[in-house]
Amino acid sequence: MTSLSEQMRIRFVLIRGGTSKALFLRRHELPADPVRRDRVILELFGSPDARQIDGLGGADLLTSKLAIIGAATTDADLDYTFGQVSITESRVSYDINCGNISAGVGAYAVDEGLVEPADDQAHVRMYNTNTQRILLAEVPVVGGLAAVAGDFQMDGVPGTGAPILLDYQHTAGGATGALLPTGHERDSLAIPELSTTAEVSFVDIGNLCVFFPAKVAGMTGLEDSTTLTGDQIAAVKAIQYAAAGKLGISTGGLVPIPVAVAAPASYTAYGSGQVVGSEEMSLLARVVGGIPLAMHKAYPGTAGVCTAVAARIPGTVVAEITAPGDGDTLTIGHPSGTMPIWARVRSTAGELVVERAAYARTARRLAEGYAFVRRSTWEG
Repeated sequence: MTSLSEQMRIRFVLIRGGTSKALFLRRHELPADPVRRDRVILELFGSPDARQIDGLGGADLLTSKLAIIGAATTDADLDYTFGQVSITESRVSYDINCGNISAGVGAYAVDEGLVEPADDQAHVRMYNTNTQRILLAEVPVVGGLAAVAGDFQMDGVPGTGAPILLDYQHTAGGATGALLPTGHERDSLAIPELSTTAEVSFVDIGNLCVFFPAKVAGMTGLEDSTTLTGDQIAAVKAIQYAAAGKLGISTGGLVPIPVAVAAPASYTAYGSGQVVGSEEMSLLARVVGGIPLAMHKAYPGTAGVCTAVAARIPGTVVAEITAPGDGDTLTIGHPSGTMPIWARVRSTAGELVVERAAYARTARRLAEGYAFVRRSTWEG
């Protein structure tokens, strides 16, 4: 941290991971006090402000994200804390991890010399402090740095890139201690605001999610950020609040992540305008998350592995509407296109064991340098 009269400067790296972007900061370069730290972060992003005009935030749920990287405190290469920086509130939420940004952490670890690549690949063990679980990343390497060029294409990201494989098989129960937090494949959830009771499934891997049939929120499963209505958002909020209450966790946070699911159907992808055929997917899924709630323009990676694992557990509301398929691959139809996930779940003596929960993302380092915050903000 260096001072410049009225302002202080702090080193940052801006990385696109999947369909998101985040500021990467070092833990030891931020204030140790959580209140001061978050105050500095909010100013770096320009929050709260709908345009984040006085900061580096992108004024969108997917581009107002943060990764704090620290020295490893456990059997891993590094510690990684994800933060969702609110655009409209003075709030940084640490409730969940982000799968998109986790891919960026893999690339960051290689570029910053936090891991030693083995020839053309680096294996990164990152300890995610949000879920208190270790994630595994396989990062392709060129010239000692994270590879950028490749032929892997992600819906929601222009062009192609080098695939980073993320495996979440060891993250089950990160939020609640159990893959199925209630001990059941599905539960009846009373939703007072909607004057109804719905069948839902709680699954905790990657992130804690509550899955519900899209029709419960008055949705079809074909919605995107331009077509989702205020009434539908209110219905999803009611479902999320009821779900949090059933699990005994605080309401108004990011978890459980609400996921609306429906059987495969054709639609026009948000952004690209391409037609996505029903035969290209295993199911439709829409995430309405964040603070305030908004439609995710693509699909979060952590919610993706959770969805795929839920689809592999007979009896869940996700498995019920998932089209039959061969092998481990499951393809989610989301607003911007499709997302393949590899998932395998085994049942042994009545216990569910996740053997695979992986997906690929691309990532690219976009900028690095110094950002500035007011000295008065830093010193409090």
